[in-house]
Amino acid sequence: MAKGTESISMEDTDRAITRPDASDDGADLKSLDPDAMKLAGMGYKQDLKRNYTVLSVLGVGFSLTNSWWGISAALITGISSGGTVLIVYGIILLALISTCVGISLSELASAYPNAGGQYFWASELAPRRYANSTSYLTGWLAWAGSIFTTASVALGTGAACVGCWQLAHPDLSTIQPWHVFVSYQVVNTFSFFFNCYGRTLPLLGQLTLWTSLVSFFVILVVVPAKATTHQNANFVFAHFVNSTGWSSNGIAFIVGLINTNYSFACLDCATHLSEEIHRPEKWIPIAILGTVAIGFVTSWTYSISLFFSMTDIEGLSGTLTGVPLLALFNQALRSKAGAIALEALVIATGLGCLMACHTWQSRLCWSFARDHGIPASSFFSKVNSRLNVPLRAHLLSSVLVSIVGCLYLGSRTAFNR
Repeated sequence: MAKGTESISMEDTDRAITRPDASDDGADLKSLDPDAMKLAGMGYKQDLKRNYTVLSVLGVGFSLTNSWWGISAALITGISSGGTVLIVYGIILLALISTCVGISLSELASAYPNAGGQYFWASELAPRRYANSTSYLTGWLAWAGSIFTTASVALGTGAACVGCWQLAHPDLSTIQPWHVFVSYQVVNTFSFFFNCYGRTLPLLGQLTLWTSLVSFFVILVVVPAKATTHQNANFVFAHFVNSTGWSSNGIAFIVGLINTNYSFACLDCATHLSEEIHRPEKWIPIAILGTVAIGFVTSWTYSISLFFSMTDIEGLSGTLTGVPLLALFNQALRSKAGAIALEALVIATGLGCLMACHTWQSRLCWSFARDHGIPASSFFSKVNSRLNVPLRAHLLSSVLVSIVGCLYLGSRTAFNR
């Protein structure tokens, strides 16, 4: 998979995989710090500065997963696929599964702290015969997944912006696909530029983390406090709906779990920052499992708060804004200005999530190019030393996200699938 200049073997493995020479620049390995030495042992040199702290890595990791924001984006879809039962108990189930996934990722990240993440681990741990092909396939799937995840977040954030405009301007009776498309491209471009300055990214990670937590707390308190009526506990904890078309409620529940799974997706994000933090073998696992823990607490309490505050579910699914959460805010607060203010917090959180997506996809693209996994790899594997970011890989990934957004103009169904 990786085409370099010499073969590098791990201490306990014998791999027929070659990687870039970590000492091409003639540097004395003895002069390297322990983190750079460990990276050199894997066959790579230190290209990015280690400016991140555990809090900033946690910030990027949680900002991307952002469980409570994920529940917001798929609120009505989840309810129609299993009712409140699906989300309330689905979050518990997915949190347990995500903990197991997080532990596995943490173990691998601790043993092999490499920005390549999954595809690098595949090359090291797969049987020798299949190592290269497995690594190559894993790398493409991981990068493609990051592109489509970024597109999904950009759509959710862009649609929320258009929804707020519609609520404030009722004369806009119908939201056209091009409205959302333009908003999609604006927020994607905005996030691209914010990721062009490596020196500020660690601070940005912490800022987006606190933005998400503060926004969560404000909505958690304000919505049930201002709602005039509240649902009973039976509705919140025992209301099941099957609108999927499946005759079996069990199948409907399992299918609907994709919505709660969305709230715990992309736990690998922190692993791709392994080369930008000191002692990654210690701090990356903490960031991964911290993301799961914060995600469970925020998403579960957030969901219960919203479900108690619902008054008209049909009104949410048929709202002219196209944003059920915004309609719920409007129902609870009985104020357009108040609803838009709360939705602005959701949008700010969504922008933080989108910025983290750009960080994630650029590191995946860059590290994969470094191992010659994509065309023109020598071009896209370069790091801009002045900005301390893989700018070319970042630009390529962002352009691909913009192109994916064009699907929305042709077919919403095609985009969502």
